[in-house]
Amino acid sequence: MPQPDQLTPPVAAPAAPDATPRRLRVAQFVLLLFYVTGFVGLGFSQDPGFYLQFMPLTLLLTAALLLGFDRHSPAPNFGWFALTVMLVGFGVEVAGVQTSAIFGSYSYGTTMGPRLWQVPVIIGLNWLLLTYMAGGLAQRLPLPGFGRALVAALLMVGMDACIEPVAVHFGWWTWLADVIPLQNFKAWFALSLILQVYLNRSHVQPGRNPLVPFVYMLQLLFFFGLGWLIG
Repeated sequence: MPQPDQLTPPVAAPAAPDATPRRLRVAQFVLLLFYVTGFVGLGFSQDPGFYLQFMPLTLLLTAALLLGFDRHSPAPNFGWFALTVMLVGFGVEVAGVQTSAIFGSYSYGTTMGPRLWQVPVIIGLNWLLLTYMAGGLAQRLPLPGFGRALVAALLMVGMDACIEPVAVHFGWWTWLADVIPLQNFKAWFALSLILQVYLNRSHVQPGRNPLVPFVYMLQLLFFFGLGWLIG
């Protein structure tokens, strides 16, 4: 005769709680804290230079938190994608500064950290983040691949349009005669479209990153709000 404990079906172990929502809220809070502090400091402080020095740190923090939530892109694909976008973005900026033939005649200041060939080293990371976020938003749309690339390129140009007046005001970079040329936005769109087509072919999946919409909107509101204040 079987023993009583042999008649009792085994009890399944309770599933481990998913920590992703909690991690997401923490990441959102940290980013919100940094960007709100920067917005208040740059927009209302008598000494915005104190806050400008933290810009590279904020960009690095944004990259670490945002890319840390990428869980669906194959590791080799994502690594090559990230490296390629950063090198292409940095290389095009170097060519643009040296020749004035791509974006127009402009030069970088010193507030964005160390420079190589007159271009801040961190600018490649900025191209990666914008490409990743815009591509992630476009991947959420029911469009074919090239349609998503077009939408993402427009999102990148839209972000640049918000960044430009803020960047010029705080000396991140300056334009000849203080005029932002239409050529800059045309070149931005062309390069952004190329990078978005590459993103789609790389099988990178920023559309499944839950932090992408929050960071894009946070940066958009940050630069749009500052542009409104200084304008």
